[in-house]
Amino acid sequence: MNPSQPLLSVRGIVKRYGGLAASDGVDLDVATGEIHSIIGPNGAGKTTLVGQLSGEIRPDAGQILFDGRDITTVPTYRRSALGLARSFQVTSIFPRLTVLENVALAVQAHAGHSFVFWRPAAEEERLREPAREALARTGLERHASSIAATLAHGEQRRLEVAMAIATEPRLVLLDEPTAGMGPEETRQMVDLLHDLRRDTTILLVEHDMDVVFALSDRISVLVYGRVIATGSPEAIRANADVRDAYLGEEYADG
Repeated sequence: MNPSQPLLSVRGIVKRYGGLAASDGVDLDVATGEIHSIIGPNGAGKTTLVGQLSGEIRPDAGQILFDGRDITTVPTYRRSALGLARSFQVTSIFPRLTVLENVALAVQAHAGHSFVFWRPAAEEERLREPAREALARTGLERHASSIAATLAHGEQRRLEVAMAIATEPRLVLLDEPTAGMGPEETRQMVDLLHDLRRDTTILLVEHDMDVVFALSDRISVLVYGRVIATGSPEAIRANADVRDAYLGEEYADG
């Protein structure tokens, strides 16, 4: 990889639903090793943008490059194989399986193996080891044998992150990872993301501005499907257009 080249580069992405432009010429660069946050008001097009980056939604126009490779029309499973993983705004785990089985299945799917129902994925050593490592990193190792549905909300969100990082991605797309969390669960997620940044690039969509400003190297502000500003947390705080469109005066002075 060219070290001066963004890991993820988006150019002129457009996605329309009837007369609504959910993405209206979005340009975005994410550098290797950074936590880059996307913020903006409800209806700004944040989740639609993430869906296009992960492959669930195909853009009507524009280009998405990952490590210099055009992935605009590449399907989701192939993007995963290239090192791009996603967690969702709404928890998407297998509630009746154990915590370890959830992560092992994510490893299995990433490796391209078919499901073998008479041999549970968690019994396969080659799947179990990376799964256990992911659980250790997310603080869930003591819950490995627990049924996923019995976890607290914050633990379920951490399980979803574990499922993403178990595939050893180069870039993780996180859509509202602290949604519905209380203060202690949020603090634990912030600590986890701080730890993950050591070896994983993160693109974060987040509504909690305290989380955004605590974690981000750079922030892009999306309004009506367009990026109106990108910069350091300090620059975004000081941007009058951003305050008028989204932040208000609460965050102007930090």
